[in-house]
Amino acid sequence: MPAAPPSSLPELDRLAELAARAGAHARLETLARVGNARHELPVQLLHLGSRDPAAPALGLFGGVHGVERIGTEVVLSYLHSLVASLGWSGLTHRLLEQVSLIFMPVVNPVGLARASRCNGNGVDLMRNGPLDAREPVGWPLGGQRLSRHLPWYRGQGLEPESEALCSAVARYLVGRPFSLALDCHSGYGRRDRLWFPFAGSRQPPPRLPEILALRELFLAAYPNHNYYDIEPQWLHYMAHGDLWDHLTLQHRHRPGVFLSFTLEMGSWLWVRKNPLQLLHFTGLFNPVKPHRHQRVLRRHLILIDFLVRAVEGYRLWLPDADAAGPLYRQAMALWFGNGSPGPD
Repeated sequence: MPAAPPSSLPELDRLAELAARAGAHARLETLARVGNARHELPVQLLHLGSRDPAAPALGLFGGVHGVERIGTEVVLSYLHSLVASLGWSGLTHRLLEQVSLIFMPVVNPVGLARASRCNGNGVDLMRNGPLDAREPVGWPLGGQRLSRHLPWYRGQGLEPESEALCSAVARYLVGRPFSLALDCHSGYGRRDRLWFPFAGSRQPPPRLPEILALRELFLAAYPNHNYYDIEPQWLHYMAHGDLWDHLTLQHRHRPGVFLSFTLEMGSWLWVRKNPLQLLHFTGLFNPVKPHRHQRVLRRHLILIDFLVRAVEGYRLWLPDADAAGPLYRQAMALWFGNGSPGPD
């Protein structure tokens, strides 16, 4: 039997502390409680900024896979910087008047407490969505329902943590003029990647022109930060039950523009530089050396700051109907190997 989770987590304590420091700007909400009757942990969401349902919004998520602690820390690191700037930056105050910011750094608290990829029920939350891949996927990496004792177990229905994430997206992100989600992970490759849907299909996702426009905006604004490969996830592997596939399709007909990205930090680079990390399971997913850990936290602050500003200024760069067709054809040529006539 796995060890029971503690009654609290340092990351949850830090989230509560930052919420308290933000004062009236913040609202901390418990979406679910997971674990067991003796050791329950909350799945929490912190809302900062505008309460106007028509305000553009950014959601930052982490800890979906509990062993990937660095994703949680990247979200908390940005939140720390933002809250600290409330004491000295009028720009931060004006930003929070215009933009709604959602933070869920610990989606899977039991997994985080146990340094486990899955949740307390043995379910891999990123295989837990209801969608089956439209094309063949590798077993068991692509998700399996045979046993919770095997990796990448999909479960038999949405887990409480998955329901909490989906509820947060439905309530706080979709249906606005513009919203964006960034889900922070680690553990694949020697490059940092920004993946967009789909994981279960090689078809182009909705809002492909807007995805390409955002990519071009980032590369133009930060030409020295071209270490992100921005691409559909299926280029590397395919899977059943991806939650962002599910949310993208579930809300594709809602008003406004909703985009989702997964930041997949390339942990193989950390392992290559420090092979001793292989001696510990968590070392496959997290930087161990203190200087490297700090470097990773610094590295992604620029990306998140860019996304916040892109959300705030979406009217200035979001493509109109005339620009959408050419952008769609460029995106198809870049990522899908053809120049299809254009979106429906």
